[in-house]
Amino acid sequence: MWGIELQRQSEVSLKRQIYQALRKQMVDGKLKAGEALPSTRELARELQVSRNTVNEAYDMLLAEGYVFSHQGAPTRVAEGVYLEEKNGAETTKQEPMPPSFLADFRTGQPDSQHFPRYLWQQMVQKTLQEISPDLYGYGGPQGLLSLREEIAAWLYRSKGLSVDISDIFITAGATHALHVIADLLYQEGKEMFVEDPCNRGMLKTLKNKGYPISPIPVDAFGLQTECLHGKRASAVYVTPSHQFPLGGILPAVRRTALIRYARENECYLVEDDYDSEFRYYGDPVAPLYAMDPGRVIYVGTFSKVLFPALRVGYVILPRELHQRWRHLRTHTDVQNPPFEQAALAEFLRTRKFDRHLGKMRKLYGERRQALLAALKERFQDTWHAWGDAAGLHLAVEFPGMTFDDSFVADCRKEKIRITPVEYHCIRKGEHASKLLFGYGHLEPEEIRKGIDLLHDFLKEKRLMK
Repeated sequence: MWGIELQRQSEVSLKRQIYQALRKQMVDGKLKAGEALPSTRELARELQVSRNTVNEAYDMLLAEGYVFSHQGAPTRVAEGVYLEEKNGAETTKQEPMPPSFLADFRTGQPDSQHFPRYLWQQMVQKTLQEISPDLYGYGGPQGLLSLREEIAAWLYRSKGLSVDISDIFITAGATHALHVIADLLYQEGKEMFVEDPCNRGMLKTLKNKGYPISPIPVDAFGLQTECLHGKRASAVYVTPSHQFPLGGILPAVRRTALIRYARENECYLVEDDYDSEFRYYGDPVAPLYAMDPGRVIYVGTFSKVLFPALRVGYVILPRELHQRWRHLRTHTDVQNPPFEQAALAEFLRTRKFDRHLGKMRKLYGERRQALLAALKERFQDTWHAWGDAAGLHLAVEFPGMTFDDSFVADCRKEKIRITPVEYHCIRKGEHASKLLFGYGHLEPEEIRKGIDLLHDFLKEKRLMK
């Protein structure tokens, strides 16, 4: 009679099911304002539940103002709880299932299958047992001291970078760091300069913060510092150790020019040290931060070197920005959870991190060579690679070809996922002949098959001879 069907095996209690059913009828207008509900005894009998269960359901409706009741009078529906249906109400669309690809050259994707999960589990268990009860409270916006100490030690032994641990602030990855940095450096009427092309995700982060963006062109050696002359910015975003997406290393003369620009204009350089740990010939490139710690904000992350779900990164901040950073973190998300920080600190302290990094560098280097060999075999001399031998992707130019949105759509129809450099460009047209090949997550055989598919597709579309 009352349209209530109880699911007795449900984990939702019977009283809440009754409450939800009656509330829905009131909001939908099936139970009108002023209409009396059945007595608790009557409804209990009809639904075959205890009277107390119905009483508790009615009490919930009463507490939230859906009904009113007076001593000796029936419980009635309150005025104003009917909610009219929205005009042209849209049905909720389900997210489409991501397509499965036969060739998947997406960028920024490390191989998580080779991460030592059992070892990490041991680290987590060990640190959970040993962690101080004080760390279950609010620990502050700077991050776990032990992790900051180990990050400083690792930067010194891997890059020769000497950092005071008081300048290190833990973040939830590089994207989170950029969110805070955008608020930290914002100045009314001033733009942030960014490399063009640059990481599209990073660009969206800054734009979503309302930051006015001015693109600075990039060539094979990175940001063209001569294009900064006569312009003033609140900050310059740069990836000097391995430019994304073209892969160049910013040469010393441009680094010096950048530092000089920051000093003369009293602005900051935001250095995103994008996947520089994976360099296959020679040692890691020295960070720009080493040249002037007072003008460079260094952004690092462990997402690529360990696994993306580990949302732990860090920034190294000039002293004068410490207080403002603490304020922003305190009034946004307060802090990172201490448990993963403690486990990562132990991973670094025991040098397990260094060994894992060395193993993955060798693995990714082999995959890069497999990609180069496959390109050489299938495309002969119709292409050339850009950038340094580093990172998890390769930028490749095919002179005379053009890769636009329709090309990407046609590729997806053939179950090939690949990204043109133009996707990451602010100003279009300069890099239309270049493609990005992510290889970190692919086995050598998958790389070869993917290149075969792409070659055959390009030949069929008559984009190549």
